[in-house]
Amino acid sequence: MDILSIIGIVLALIAIIGGAILKGSSAGALVGSAAFVIVVIGTLAAALVQTPLATFLRAWKIIGWVFMPPAANPTATIEKIVEWSNVARKQGLLGLESAVEQEKDGFLKKGLQSLVDGGEPDAIRSSMEIELDAMEHFDTQAAKVFESMGIYSPTLGIIGAVMGLMAVMENLADPSKLGHGIAAAFIATIYGIAFANLLFLPMSNKLKSVIHDQTQIRTMAIEGIIAIAQGENPRNIESKLQGYFHH
Repeated sequence: MDILSIIGIVLALIAIIGGAILKGSSAGALVGSAAFVIVVIGTLAAALVQTPLATFLRAWKIIGWVFMPPAANPTATIEKIVEWSNVARKQGLLGLESAVEQEKDGFLKKGLQSLVDGGEPDAIRSSMEIELDAMEHFDTQAAKVFESMGIYSPTLGIIGAVMGLMAVMENLADPSKLGHGIAAAFIATIYGIAFANLLFLPMSNKLKSVIHDQTQIRTMAIEGIIAIAQGENPRNIESKLQGYFHH
């Protein structure tokens, strides 16, 4: 659980609602169904037009990473690779067959299987790097779906405000409706800017950070598997891999 994301969402709500109240308005004044439809549905529509279906579906599949990112434990991964290197050193590469069956991470499992099958180090590296690049690109494009929504959202908010003001202009003969109408018109602007800067753009950046961390761990894993293929000493492998995560 990413506690910072939860705290951020809560603080964002406090900032908007609390700010409205401190300015002499009310929480109810921020509610506008028409503005919500224009901004949220309009932003979603724009994202749909821009994004391929597979990327769009992937974006909504990984959105949970904002609050519950995949387990990323580089220390455990290093320990696992060092253990594999010890097994390979004592029993040969075929001794890793049981490790292949037990490995749950699909990326590591494929690399380990290539190792057991006797693949050349350069071939294993090339295959794993190609797969890693494809995974990183696909997930990054999915994260950018929310970035694009953060770009479109404020514009849709302006459209909603203009549409609201058009409705106000139609009721100029009735002064009693002007104040409420103008306030309602600007709710769309608030929605557009708030969704963009407090939700969509931060979500996109958090997802990119998670993807970067995953890529770094997998890059390290590639180096570890190649080192095993080249018969390096387990202690040297451990020292090399730890260098990826010195802070």
